[in-house]
Amino acid sequence: MERIRAIVFLFFFLSLAAYCFGQVDITAEDSIPQIPLVTDTILTVDTTNVIISDTDLVEDSGVENPYIRYDLNHLDWGKDSMSLVRFFEKLSGVMERKEGHLHILHIGASHVQAGTMTHRFRSRLLDAYGAPPAARGFIFPYSAATNCNNPADYKISKRATFNLIRNVYQSYTFPLGGSGIAVWCSDTANSISVKMNAPDYDFYADTIILLGAAHGWPIDPILQYDTIYHFPDSEDLAHDRYFYYLDEPVTDFTIHFPCSPKDTFEVEGILLRNGRAGITVSSIGVNGAQVTSYLRCKNFVRDMELIKPDLVIFGIGVNDAYGSTFDSLAFKRNYLELVARIREANPDCAFIFLSNNDTWKKGKKGKYYVNPTGPAVSEVMHRLADLTGGAVWDQFHIMGGLRSMDTWRKKGLAQKDYVHFTAAGYQQLGDLLFEAFINEIKQY
Repeated sequence: MERIRAIVFLFFFLSLAAYCFGQVDITAEDSIPQIPLVTDTILTVDTTNVIISDTDLVEDSGVENPYIRYDLNHLDWGKDSMSLVRFFEKLSGVMERKEGHLHILHIGASHVQAGTMTHRFRSRLLDAYGAPPAARGFIFPYSAATNCNNPADYKISKRATFNLIRNVYQSYTFPLGGSGIAVWCSDTANSISVKMNAPDYDFYADTIILLGAAHGWPIDPILQYDTIYHFPDSEDLAHDRYFYYLDEPVTDFTIHFPCSPKDTFEVEGILLRNGRAGITVSSIGVNGAQVTSYLRCKNFVRDMELIKPDLVIFGIGVNDAYGSTFDSLAFKRNYLELVARIREANPDCAFIFLSNNDTWKKGKKGKYYVNPTGPAVSEVMHRLADLTGGAVWDQFHIMGGLRSMDTWRKKGLAQKDYVHFTAAGYQQLGDLLFEAFINEIKQY
């Protein structure tokens, strides 16, 4: 093995000399193949909604306080919510005594992949914690692939070419894990560099776990920080993991993948850890994802066992309820299966369900009409909270209910597609979620 590593190391440096280091900075969202909706027991969508155009926006008549309903900004607890009680009791203790550690995981689609809402919530929570932060937790190198947007609180650069696989595709080359997404390379000089980009928080790591797999000839990914090159300290090839235990804390590093042209290496994420007490807030988001997209990930439970979240905040549902029909029973059933898989990894995990934001659909001649599924999704989320002992943050009604996306757009908080928010809009949502969350902590 040492002889093989020496050969690989030499091969790596010869390759390194032959290529120039290139930076990428990609923010555009790529096109998303959609998975057809399941259509047994259908809620039919009313297509006779009010139609608006980009230049002739209607008023939100008949909606009480259509901008933000602060009176609704709280967590609605379901029945038998002992898992949430235990979570908030533990969180209160961590915040008060600065001892222990909790991991909060936000899972969703494009709203989550963008990272802005999650980081706003993370920042507010860490500011309330008031001590040096724990490690950053789970990250994925989204912008290593072409036209794949990355959260702004860490920067990704790459060398050579990485291909993309997502759980929204009808088929994919390699099985996916908990992140629902992967990039893979097949070149002698591929590398991914990570640089923390949240200057107010010292997100250092002294343990780095690479989630990935070599396909073909065995490959030892080489971790580089400063001038130090570090082979894995241990490998769990049965579970596609490489462990690096560092003698000093790092915030910036590069992982090299010395493949041959006939071999590939697939990267499914990076877990950053340190020994600090505190709160870790991670996110997993895939543009275009539905609940069924995550259910199709063969190694989802395997990776949740490693991440082991204490609380999962679900933000999946906009893509499930955006077609011409919305099957509320299938939606609920799929969510219950996803909850079951997470509880297989951590039986004590607590859950908060975020209802969909209000959305509009683009029709003929650039006109938009209201998507009426928001109330139905909100109702399903409340049923899920009852069935799982979780809680609901009713984003749909908090933002103003049906047709409120028009108001948010007029105020510069939503984009012209009437689905996504601007950076300011995501920050507003992160603030609202934090305020509802912190009010629960104050009770303990």
